[in-house]
Amino acid sequence: MTVTKAPTQLITGGVDTHQKTHHAGIVDAHLVAVADREFPATEAGYRELLDWMSGYGLVSKVGVEASGSYGAGLTRFLLAAGIEVVEVQQPEKATRHRDGKSDVLDAYSAARQAATGAARGLPKLTTGIVESIRMLKVARDGAVKDRTRAYSQLRDVVTAAPGAIHDQLITLTGPQRVKRALSLRPDPARLNDPVQAAKKSLRNLARRIQGLNTEIAETDRDLAALTKKTVPSLLAMRQVGTQTAAQMLLTAGQNINRLATEAQFAKLVGVAPLPASSGKSGTRHRLNRGGDRQANSALHLVIIGRLKNHPETQAYMRRRLAQGKTKKEAIRCLKRHLARAIYRTLRNDLKALDGL
Repeated sequence: MTVTKAPTQLITGGVDTHQKTHHAGIVDAHLVAVADREFPATEAGYRELLDWMSGYGLVSKVGVEASGSYGAGLTRFLLAAGIEVVEVQQPEKATRHRDGKSDVLDAYSAARQAATGAARGLPKLTTGIVESIRMLKVARDGAVKDRTRAYSQLRDVVTAAPGAIHDQLITLTGPQRVKRALSLRPDPARLNDPVQAAKKSLRNLARRIQGLNTEIAETDRDLAALTKKTVPSLLAMRQVGTQTAAQMLLTAGQNINRLATEAQFAKLVGVAPLPASSGKSGTRHRLNRGGDRQANSALHLVIIGRLKNHPETQAYMRRRLAQGKTKKEAIRCLKRHLARAIYRTLRNDLKALDGL
């Protein structure tokens, strides 16, 4: 859409982000579409995008989709330039069903969400130590998944291997199988023999697992050092280890002030019960299955650990069961209490970090 440029008008931008390109749209104070254009997802492209928007007026704010992934680079650039950035969501399915789907429509939708205040979430900062923790944890979690897969493949090969190999390894544990498989010496000239092929397959899998063990251990040491520096008080909480602390940091973000209350954090981690009242059913709530499920899982593991060795948590469980609650319901209550304590501790730790 082409219009006469008015450098003094107040405008709002919206960006539909992709891996290699971003599509930007502009709306005026009346939410009328002004212009849209595609830009490369590079530093030069970000600069060109901002210059282009500024040519149509004073940029009040910019709504960015996927500000923590595809839009992370653009978000960093805009914040460094002093532009207010809000994180927007993809249009709902009903809207897409009615209006269709295109980069242009998504860009204008992002702009309108930002302009109307429908999107108010501040993007996570990706320029500090929490982003470093995220980068390391991504690689570490991937290595753990790959190791689990490799162990499964090792088990499957052992299960179907010829008797000479099968009988040696079938009764061993996973780590014992790896140790034994590393000592196997297949004959490369006789790989047409299933025994030799099984030996080579098992040794390759064992070497892969050995390499992943080294990678995971090294990354765990790095994460332990970074989390100890970032959230020492959180790590001091019972049953909260390095991985749990790292996950809470990734979920909340280094600029935790974007979450104004502990209730917002509870909703973010999926432990805030949702209203489910209707008609004569009375006041009731249902389980929140949204939020960050990895953070929710981390909270669950902390509670399960405390139920084994923490007298106060055990007493709370007994009290709730006596009141007629089920064990699952009591655990949900415990997770909600834990989320409150973690939020407060995170705020204090990150506030202290800002002062270093």
